[in-house]
Amino acid sequence: MSYNYFMVINGFQKTTLLDYPGHVAATVFTGGCNMRCPFCHNASLVLNPENTISEKETLLYIIRRRHIYDGICITGGEPTLNKDLPEFIMQIKNAGLKVKLDTNGLMPGALITLIDGHLIDYIAMDIKSSIENYGTACGIWDVNTDNILKSIDIIRNSNLPYEFRTTLVKGIHTYEDMEDIAETIKGAKAYFLQSYKDSGDIIISKQNDDNLTLSSFSEDELGRFLAIAKSKIPSASLRGIS
Repeated sequence: MSYNYFMVINGFQKTTLLDYPGHVAATVFTGGCNMRCPFCHNASLVLNPENTISEKETLLYIIRRRHIYDGICITGGEPTLNKDLPEFIMQIKNAGLKVKLDTNGLMPGALITLIDGHLIDYIAMDIKSSIENYGTACGIWDVNTDNILKSIDIIRNSNLPYEFRTTLVKGIHTYEDMEDIAETIKGAKAYFLQSYKDSGDIIISKQNDDNLTLSSFSEDELGRFLAIAKSKIPSASLRGIS
């Protein structure tokens, strides 16, 4: 079996029980992103992805341990920016492994390519905020929200397992945003609310923006967000709340 090696990889977690629900997996991180979410916890990966890892070594490591893994999670950054993503995934699929893709949804054409090519088995898309306030949440004022809506529609009609998720940040999100999000993705098969946590590598801290202060909501506040979500999305739940 021969392989081609072009994919730029900027991080690799050899084992995870969390990133791909119900599966033992490894996680591949790609660098760069077409968003600048101020609460992003991977600032270095998004803004300055210098730590390049050999695709050949990564792929061979995965293939040699394919009897251990159920699948591979590909995240970022934003993986769909990498033009060699389909070829990389194809080689993982040829090894008999499932693939979960994390995406921000700004590249619906890339999603169609991967879905139509039967290259992904699970999709997780971040819903940053209400459509009206998407620019604030993702740090791109002229963000193409039509593409966000297209990706939501593509994913919901893909016949693949999927999840939508929103990281809730005090200083960015309001209950009104949650009402709009719930209406946008009402009836979704899976929707998770996550609480903002400062990883120490937050984009806002790299940009020295004193006009925006971010913090976490209380458990009671998160509960109210969840109740709003559940009014339109019965599957909604909190994730990673201790």
